[in-house]
Formats: sequence, structure tokens, C-alpha cells
Amino acid sequence: VQLVESGGGLVQAGGSLRLSCVASGNTFRINAMGWYRQAPGKQRELGATASHGGSTNYADSVKGRFTISISRDNAKNTVYLEMNSLKPEDTAVYYCNVQIWSANYWGQGTQVTVSS
Repeated sequence: VQLVESGGGLVQAGGSLRLSCVASGNTFRINAMGWYRQAPGKQRELGATASHGGSTNYADSVKGRFTISISRDNAKNTVYLEMNSLKPEDTAVYYCNVQIWSANYWGQGTQVTVSS
């Protein structure tokens, strides 16, 4: 399974960014896809996840501001994270996560920096 992330960058507070993660390879039985984030000096934490059945889960800190969605096109599955009303505390490295059966796969991470 290969994960390729894109869309991070520098944005001012109140701005928006859209993250994308394309999963390819043996992705036939994806259970869920999602985004986690890790700020400097902190543990990795949940951002948002979406299950194969369509249910979504958001961290309280991003509810109402972030939207997760998944698209499927033949052998490629893409998970998006639309981030609006960004705050400086959203600054972190964002990691794509894909769950296939009991295995977890992680992307390399993309930096999101929100300036005040």
C-alpha cells in the first residue's frame, strides 16, 4: 500500500487548506481512512476519520471547521481533509492513515503552519 499526501503549507489564521492523500496498491479492503496530526512536543492525535460505510469521526477541536471525505476511482482511494477557519493551534504535521483489515498504514506527513 502506498500513500501520497499533498496540500500542506503556510496559511494565515482564518484561512483554509485542503489536504489530499491517495492510497494505491492492495487497497481492496479498506476499513477506514483518516487524518491524524502531531504538533511539536506533543503526541499524535486524531483529526478526523471516515469509515468504509460512510460514518465520520472528528476531534472536538476541529468539529465544525474540518470536513473529511473519500473518493474511490478504480484502484485508487483518496481521502481529503478540507480545513477552514484555521487557527495557530492547528499547526502540526498531518499524517494520512489507512486501515486495511487489522493493519494501519501511514503517509509521510505534510506540514501545516497557521500564522497568527
